[in-house]
Amino acid sequence: MSAEHDSAEDRILDDDTLDLTLEGVDLVEVPKISLHDHLDGGLRPETIVELADQAGLELPVDDPEELGDWFADSADSGDLIAYLKTFDQTVGVMQTADSLARVAREFVEDSVDDGIIYVEARWAPEQHLAGGLTPEAAVEAVAAGFEEGMRDAAERGFQIEANQIVTALRHNDRSLEMAKLAVRYRDAGVVGFDLAGPEKGFLPSRHQEALDYLARSFFPTTVHAGEADGLDSIVSALIDGRALRLGHGTHLVDDIQLIDEGDDSDEVLAVLGDVAAWVRDRGIVLETNPSSNLQTGAFAGPFDEHPLDLLYQLDFRVTVNVDNRLQSNTTLTEEFARVAQAFEYGLDDLAVLTLNAAEGSFLPATDRQDLADRVIAFYDDLD
Repeated sequence: MSAEHDSAEDRILDDDTLDLTLEGVDLVEVPKISLHDHLDGGLRPETIVELADQAGLELPVDDPEELGDWFADSADSGDLIAYLKTFDQTVGVMQTADSLARVAREFVEDSVDDGIIYVEARWAPEQHLAGGLTPEAAVEAVAAGFEEGMRDAAERGFQIEANQIVTALRHNDRSLEMAKLAVRYRDAGVVGFDLAGPEKGFLPSRHQEALDYLARSFFPTTVHAGEADGLDSIVSALIDGRALRLGHGTHLVDDIQLIDEGDDSDEVLAVLGDVAAWVRDRGIVLETNPSSNLQTGAFAGPFDEHPLDLLYQLDFRVTVNVDNRLQSNTTLTEEFARVAQAFEYGLDDLAVLTLNAAEGSFLPATDRQDLADRVIAFYDDLD
């Protein structure tokens, strides 16, 4: 599905006409669940400026507003590798316990403002050790920031839960160490494991020892797959990684054939290959990130041709996510609005997408049901 990168105006990343209401409902108020949300991709520009000054880190620009524009423009390259380079700035200011805790607390605050009731924030502790932190201290700093953010939200009358997904970088060799770290903190706010980083040429199978360890530990895994690479990446995530969720999964549509039923019919027959059928029939969750996909070239555009709609119509367990709020200059509210606008979805569709996320979260079954009940109660009250 990937093709030559389209121009920004074709991709409604910064659409001033975007309507943040749907059927008379303010979409900010709609309860949301965020499963694919990078901690180091959600910093406030003003926080980066302040932390960079403290750390003596030089930034491309020092004005917060201009810096925000720089991130969006730099990330809007049509290439995943170039997109990932923008994280040099954010990771650079997240090298102390205090900075990690601050970023984590503000992450929760911004999630609350976005109407998010549950978020799993993924990040790679191995990238945050330059200042002398141990991986354990880094995880504990983020946990402390999350706890403070959740307490503050509760005092304001808003209930949110934030957990961590520990990520290993697929082009490095620390995945087993990171897998053991994740399992060690499974009762302290770490709910899952992820493989991220450059996808092409770095199949999950390169990290078999870590993935086997996670499987033996009965620890849930999501894997970035089908974003910058094709079906082989998805197959390796499923077989080698035992992935319960696919990060992006955009190229899953390469295993779906659409057949026109003929001149006398408007019907189109969708024939699923073995991989696509397995993902749908086993309820593997798809963590779609439409705006991000347009930036990185995982999908050529325009927005209203993103495969998430085809996958949704074919009953895949589709969820909508932000990926990186800073780089994509977006919120989950805005992603919901873009999806609703592009595909003519109603509130009932947003409810399904959110319930898919509740079911796909890495929480225990009873907690997943509690999340779903909160979502259902909101929509029931609209009737």
